[in-house]
Amino acid sequence: MCFTLKTSCVRRRFREFVWLRQRLKSNAVLVALPELPSKTPFFNASNVQHVDQRRQGLQEFLEKVLQNTVLLSDSRLHLFLQSQLSPEDIEACVSGQTKYSVAEAISKFASSNRRFPEEKEEKKINYCESSSSGLGHSSDSSIPHACATSMS
Repeated sequence: MCFTLKTSCVRRRFREFVWLRQRLKSNAVLVALPELPSKTPFFNASNVQHVDQRRQGLQEFLEKVLQNTVLLSDSRLHLFLQSQLSPEDIEACVSGQTKYSVAEAISKFASSNRRFPEEKEEKKINYCESSSSGLGHSSDSSIPHACATSMS
């Protein structure tokens, strides 16, 4: 699978990065996965230094993951970076339990705040188009943006 979008930017919570790492690890057992930044028990979202350290750690994690061709073949990674789908919806899509293929889900759910129609409205997260790679800044600094620029 190749990246469908030239650039993408989605908001992801730390626990979604944990989910992604676990799924990548189970799919590519022999690949040494990069570590996520440590989860501090007293993370303070209003502390700019804490937020920046976590954002930088997540940035480094994504950069290392995107350099590994084995990991790039995982459809979950593509949906994680190019769609607004929740981890549950990503799993359903990858396992064929939805009416959408991975490419269709990216196409349909990347250009808006939408997730699969069954999701409630309050679960929406913001989508932004970005020409830069990395973790973007948001008005809610406790929720980092996962951004990627395709290398093709």
